[in-house]
Amino acid sequence: MTLYVAEEFSEPETDVLRRYFTNLDQPVFALVNLPEVVKGALFARYSRSSKSLRRLFLDEFVGDLDITGDDTIDATMGLERAEQLYDRVFLEYGDDSVAQLGGVHLACEQASNVLTKVLEWGRLMSYLEQSTRYIAYDTRLGGRYRYWRDPDVARSHLGTRYVADMDRIFDAYSEAVPIMQDWFRARIPKTSDDSDFVYRQAIRAKAFDAVRGMLPAASLSNVGIYGSGQGYENLLLRMRAHPLPEARHYATLMLAELRKVIPSFLRRVDLEDRGVAASNYLADVDERMQAVAGDLLATVNPDPAPTVTLVDHDPEGEIKLVASMLYAHSDLPERQLESLVRAMSVDDRMAVVRAYVGDRRNRRHKPGRALERPTYRFDVLADYGAFRDLQRHRMLTIEWQRLTPGNGYTRPEAVDLAGMTAGFDRAMDRSAALWEALDDGYPEQAAYAVALAYKVRFVMQMNAREAMHLIELRTSTQGHPAYRHVGQEMYRLIESEAGHPAVAEMMKYVDLSPEADLERLESERRSEQRRMSRD
Repeated sequence: MTLYVAEEFSEPETDVLRRYFTNLDQPVFALVNLPEVVKGALFARYSRSSKSLRRLFLDEFVGDLDITGDDTIDATMGLERAEQLYDRVFLEYGDDSVAQLGGVHLACEQASNVLTKVLEWGRLMSYLEQSTRYIAYDTRLGGRYRYWRDPDVARSHLGTRYVADMDRIFDAYSEAVPIMQDWFRARIPKTSDDSDFVYRQAIRAKAFDAVRGMLPAASLSNVGIYGSGQGYENLLLRMRAHPLPEARHYATLMLAELRKVIPSFLRRVDLEDRGVAASNYLADVDERMQAVAGDLLATVNPDPAPTVTLVDHDPEGEIKLVASMLYAHSDLPERQLESLVRAMSVDDRMAVVRAYVGDRRNRRHKPGRALERPTYRFDVLADYGAFRDLQRHRMLTIEWQRLTPGNGYTRPEAVDLAGMTAGFDRAMDRSAALWEALDDGYPEQAAYAVALAYKVRFVMQMNAREAMHLIELRTSTQGHPAYRHVGQEMYRLIESEAGHPAVAEMMKYVDLSPEADLERLESERRSEQRRMSRD
């Protein structure tokens, strides 16, 4: 069984692609010799297209670029001299900060939805991945459904069952999509204000949202990463220590491609006394923690819990927040400021807060770093699809538990109303049974079988500034209902349970409205207006 579906390009296409991509036959490759804005635009197209990046480049970009003269470009030109400079600074003087100053756009294609979370763990890198809201997973790639086929599982006695069960789950998803589209069309008719294209896109997104929970975590995604040499080094050290074979395999592919572009920054990754030792340390700590946690917690069952629990906050958070707001505008010690704020009236404190937050015209107007003083720690139990979206927020601490069917699953109300309950539940049962079969001999790969509707527990710890960004963004009406609910609960807990009404008041763009009929309608309207204005 082949791991990837290699793309086929014509000879003229190959002649163009070789100038800008570090290989044409592997799922991991770097982008070179292209303007930065083109690299960014290519990755931006990932979220709404099922095409590979190289195919997107040929179909949508190359026609608008002046590539005359590029046929003689050598991607390694000048690299040797730069290498010597960086070797002297980076290796001889050990200046890690040098590795923060060179970046690479790297594409990782045909990666599972388990691996994408490993890739997106680091804070100081940028990511963009395909969206289950826009990609039809009923289409096939190279004649087969789009899910990861682990080589060890494929060679085992479970290989045939793995493929059969995955195909049946994707069959169920494929049958459900058109039924849900018809149901939404009947329930939400098109208005004369919208074009056929806008209406069709909004209905498709609504149907994909409703049934995305049926997709297993093995479903494939394309991920675009932009990061510094230091960011990639840290990512590779973690991936080489990761228990999931797919993560270690992609680390090998990534290291090979990155060394074609920034070899000096990654020289330490596989040195025995540096990178190898660091990866071994990470793997050893993980094994020790699994052992000690197993000894202490294996027989303890989880207590019932709501979707979102506020597990920690500072009762004096707003006092310290107001003191922090005044700090840069005074010459007083912070302790003294806190005492003064503690003695202030509520009206005086709110006057400070309102002056500090100013006249926010939209959610992109961000108040300053005084909001980083109060922190909140939330324990969340949500479906893996919602986690998949929330995990991409990086200016916070997020840790998650093992993905299993043990926490149960969510089923959208629309699925029930459309008469698809039985089909949805059969897909969940098949997912759980396959996970159980895999867990006995392949505990890491068992996560591939778990459908996105199953819940995973994760903790998110953030300051009020990040909370404002996350909650305002994730509660907007165009968001998926699953993570909108998480954001709305976080807001409610900050206001009521933490007792921080001033923080809540600053979050002016939180949307507490119920689920919209067509979440993506307004967004599709705006996109169409932008297209028309360009034309």
